[in-house]
Formats: sequence, structure tokens, C-alpha cells
Amino acid sequence: MTINPATEKVIQSPWFSGVPSSETQRFLSLTKLVQLKKGDRFIEAGETPKIFGFVTKGLFRFLYTDQEGKEYTKVFMPEHSFVSAYSAMVLNQASYFSIEALEDSEVLTISYVSWLRLKESHPCWNELLIKVLEKAFIMKEAREREFLFLDAESRYQVFLERFPNLEHRLKQHMIASYLGIAPESLSRVRKKELS
Repeated sequence: MTINPATEKVIQSPWFSGVPSSETQRFLSLTKLVQLKKGDRFIEAGETPKIFGFVTKGLFRFLYTDQEGKEYTKVFMPEHSFVSAYSAMVLNQASYFSIEALEDSEVLTISYVSWLRLKESHPCWNELLIKVLEKAFIMKEAREREFLFLDAESRYQVFLERFPNLEHRLKQHMIASYLGIAPESLSRVRKKELS
């Protein structure tokens, strides 16, 4: 049997390390590989999401857009990340944020209905969900703390540590948006780092 690269990424992902191979195969049988071009939206703000996905290739960002069209980057999600407006899916309501592909990307998607059935069939899926939600909660708490207590330079350092090798894949205004500063301020921070 030939294993495609997307399937291989799931099998090798640390997220699935505690999942029996038979369950991983069940999961994969319920997924669909979706290809997105740079700039495509996996989820659009205002729509009620019915699927979530596992990034096998590429890079995404979660972003809010205000009424004037200004964008606020919530987080970046590279390969081996789950992308979802999970609370909107659980509550069956419109997502407040969009998920945008920043590169040509591939995502293994699964419908929320299929996920619920899978989750009820074996405890390993609840364990995986807890791991994913714990990581998301830890990141959210860390981001709140950074915005409350750290200056722009320190937030930039944390960004570099949290997302190693990601800086060269992102536009400056997106990094600035993630840090909560203007692009000009980011330029000053970077110059200071180099001096």
C-alpha cells in the first residue's frame, strides 16, 4: 500500500502518537485532502464552520478584521497544526475570525459530524482533543500575559522563540499585527536587534 505524503505527516505527527494505528486509519478514512492557494480562506469570518483540519503543508493565520478593514493576527499555524474555529463549530454559530492560507497549503479536513462520531467510538480521540485544547489554552494565556507585561521588543523575542524559522515566511505587517504594533515599530525593533 502506498502512503501519500499527507497521510505520512499524520502518522508521524506527535499529536497522533497515543492513537492506535487502527484508529488513525479510521480517522484518515474520514478525511478529505483540500488544497488551498496563498490568500484563500479555510474559514471566513461570518460563516458557520462545519469542518476542521490538520495542516500537512503550508502556513495559516487566524485573523480578525474590524469594520474599517484593519486586520489583527491572532496566531500563526504551520504544518502539524490543527486549524479550526472550534468554539463556533461547537456552538453552531458564525466564526468571529477568518483562517487564511499564507502559502499554497494542504489540509486534511474532517466534518464536525464525523469527528463527533469518531470521538464517541474510542477514548483516544478525547485524549487527543484534550491535548489540543490544553495547548491552545496555554498559548492563549501566554499571549494575554505578553500583552499585559511585555514591551514590543520582548514580545518580538517571544515570537522568534515560539515560531522558529517562521519569520522569513511572513510579511512584516503580519508579524507586526501579531505583536500588536505598527510595521514601522517592528522595523525599529529589528534594527535594534541587529545592532
